[in-house]
Amino acid sequence: MIVEKIYTDNAYRNFNYLIACPESGEALAIDPLEAQLCLDTAKDKGWEITQVLNTHEHGDHTGGNSAVIAATGAKLLAHGGAKDKIPGIDVGLAAGDVVKIGSSVELEVLDTPGHTMSHVCLLSHTDTPALICGDTLFNAGAGNCHGGGHPEQLHHTFAEQLSKLADRTLVYPGHDYIANNLRFTLDREPDNERARTLLDKVKDQDPHNGVVTTLGLEKEVNTFFRLNSPTVIARLRQAFPDMADEPAVNKVIVARSGGRRESSYYSASQKRSMAMPLIPTMRREKIRGEYLQANTTIWCFEPSEAVC
Repeated sequence: MIVEKIYTDNAYRNFNYLIACPESGEALAIDPLEAQLCLDTAKDKGWEITQVLNTHEHGDHTGGNSAVIAATGAKLLAHGGAKDKIPGIDVGLAAGDVVKIGSSVELEVLDTPGHTMSHVCLLSHTDTPALICGDTLFNAGAGNCHGGGHPEQLHHTFAEQLSKLADRTLVYPGHDYIANNLRFTLDREPDNERARTLLDKVKDQDPHNGVVTTLGLEKEVNTFFRLNSPTVIARLRQAFPDMADEPAVNKVIVARSGGRRESSYYSASQKRSMAMPLIPTMRREKIRGEYLQANTTIWCFEPSEAVC
């Protein structure tokens, strides 16, 4: 199995993927927003795109479908629950399905709700497993829930599926947010030296040739795998002094205090140049005029106002 990771150089910092069978030259295009870039890459490699797969329904993942399909005649695969959200689905996917590419590549479908309720990840059962995880799992972060998802489901996906995968599994996310997410980790867990070391390594990296993390590393540096960390809980208690002494991991909220955006990670000029601020912040959810207490819902990551 060959994984071609394509950085798109757009404001959303998307990664597109081609998964190829080395024997047959057939390829699967995953979330090919930059259609021409994906087509050109496949041509340069001598591959034929026979299938397109969307991890979920957001436009920055589906926007290249029609162009790639028009050029190749590829079939479109996506979560079965997204049939009314993604036009032209040929194959609706469910947990446990196997996506076959050529003669030798098989990817298991994981149903991973949270970022949206119709999100799939793909897991290879190769000697070194690979997880193509869309916007469910980012390097050192997780997808937000305000574009059609739910935080309880996101927590369940992390706790019951992702955390149980092999530590050696390679992680291929839908966006390049690693440096900013590590800053978020260090804000929540200032004593995480592994995150600090990794940030020093990646903060100036070229995303066209960036680090590929493993789930084992994610469990060391990704706050959403570290909800039992005493430091993380202590930092939250500073913001929410009424938090229970031993809060359940699925009953912790990370939100933006009073709706105020904390923008210390980037200058105003940097944010303007990005088209959208990729700043994980904190807020307290306000429902029916009452602020939720810290033990009423789960971690909810919000990298920006835009849906990612």
